[in-house]
Amino acid sequence: MLRIHAYDLDRLVSVASDMPAIAAAELPVDGRPAEAASSEVAAAPAIVWYDLVSPTAEEEREVGERLGITVPTMDEMEDIELSARLYQEDGAEFMTMTVLTRPDSGSPRKVPVTFIVKGQILVTVRHSEPRPFDAFMARARKPNGAGLHCGYGELIMTGLVEAIIDRMADTLERLGTDIDLISQEVFSTKAAKANKKTRDLQELMREVGLKGEFITVVRESLVSISRAVAYYAALDGVDRKLSKELRQRLKLLARDATSLGDHSAFLSGKINFLLDATLGLINLEQNQIIKIFSVASVVFLPPTLVASIYGMNFANQPELQWTYGYQMAIAMMIVSMALPYLYFKRKGWL
Repeated sequence: MLRIHAYDLDRLVSVASDMPAIAAAELPVDGRPAEAASSEVAAAPAIVWYDLVSPTAEEEREVGERLGITVPTMDEMEDIELSARLYQEDGAEFMTMTVLTRPDSGSPRKVPVTFIVKGQILVTVRHSEPRPFDAFMARARKPNGAGLHCGYGELIMTGLVEAIIDRMADTLERLGTDIDLISQEVFSTKAAKANKKTRDLQELMREVGLKGEFITVVRESLVSISRAVAYYAALDGVDRKLSKELRQRLKLLARDATSLGDHSAFLSGKINFLLDATLGLINLEQNQIIKIFSVASVVFLPPTLVASIYGMNFANQPELQWTYGYQMAIAMMIVSMALPYLYFKRKGWL
């Protein structure tokens, strides 16, 4: 699907795919048509953004011919080499980021999104529909752009990246709350039976593992965003001159991505601590069961010895003729059980 957006006065508007691209080519930094442009061009809204959503080969070719670029395919976008994600070609800058999708579903996915900046025009290539894109477009279509600056492609790109980072900030905040709840359950699990408590801890360990995997995906996305922002900021004064506003926005994006990366590292450390604590508690529960069996074996060993002695079938065994021999054997077994039990109790092993 090819979505074309133009900048009309103070907002983004959708235009037909057959609109001529000459209006965008006439854009200066302020996003308005040049005074020298023809009246026909000046009257038309300036195209600033081509949004390719799960595009067909024909749509990729159409955008490529309009802007004189080669739109990367899905396989090329999934390459993990840095040179395949951040590069310059045909007078355009190509930046591929890893974006988180479906963070509320419990099974988040990471998808590549490519940003292509050619002059004053932005091209985005994506094979999914992350929610930050919809949120950004909804705001940008309101009067005055709802405070957004969408006069040209570079500002749209920073606005989209900002929306992605804001979404990740909300996701990390929710993850932090979930981790706190899991932590309370781990250290306050009270079950009447040891086996039920162990099952509860195993379920909590599974939840902790899922949260850890979630945070790993978020950190990977933040790293890719930080690299892309740093790459584009490094172009200032080398291959192109960035405006003061754009430099400031890139600086803020880099700072936000770094701070979120630090926060995700903190949550990752907390996840590792909870995993270790949960495993330790499970081991303690299992050791407690083994300890009970060990103590029971020691307690019942002396009476077993007494019973074994008087259970032997020797012909000359005087105790067999005693009147109170049976009661004496029972008393010896009880005493031999009580003494180890009281000793263990005094030592605090029970």
